[in-house]
Amino acid sequence: MAENIVEIQDDEFEEKILKSDKPVMVDFWAPWCGPCKAIAPTVEALESTYGDKMTFAKLNVDENPVSPSKYGVQAIPTLIFFKDGEIAEQIVGMVAKEKLEETIQGLV
Repeated sequence: MAENIVEIQDDEFEEKILKSDKPVMVDFWAPWCGPCKAIAPTVEALESTYGDKMTFAKLNVDENPVSPSKYGVQAIPTLIFFKDGEIAEQIVGMVAKEKLEETIQGLV
């Protein structure tokens, strides 16, 4: 995992995500999830490009069941983009890097 992608837990979700002064992308994932592993390099590449304008975070759904339940995550990977403490966009499954970049550019 890229060093600037933060691993978050349920108990710090509000502080690190909802109260962030920058837009945040949260990658809801699990270690056993093949598509989660497949999208990880794309997320890391996006972090290296947009990390100065946006925070990138990962939340393991197996270890942190509260946040996925709260935000209606039913399949992984799910990428939820937050801006000003609100959901700005939600993307489920494997998507093209261009789609993610388009979403990010709309937020930063």
